[in-house]
Amino acid sequence: MIVKYDKEVDVLSLIFNDNQVVESDEDKPGLILDFDDTGTVVSIEILDASKKMKNPTQVEYQAA
Repeated sequence: MIVKYDKEVDVLSLIFNDNQVVESDEDKPGLILDFDDTGTVVSIEILDASKKMKNPTQVEYQAA
């Protein structure tokens, strides 16, 4: 998984694989799910990320 934050447009992206995106759905305002041709989630984008989280440039990873 790749986590990217674009400060210029204030978007946090969680990229799960490199499949081609064929459909996007704004499930909730500011939350975009990108899907490949089989319906698998390719990525999640959070718009206005700095307004929705404490620090979008900081990532903490926890294994359960």
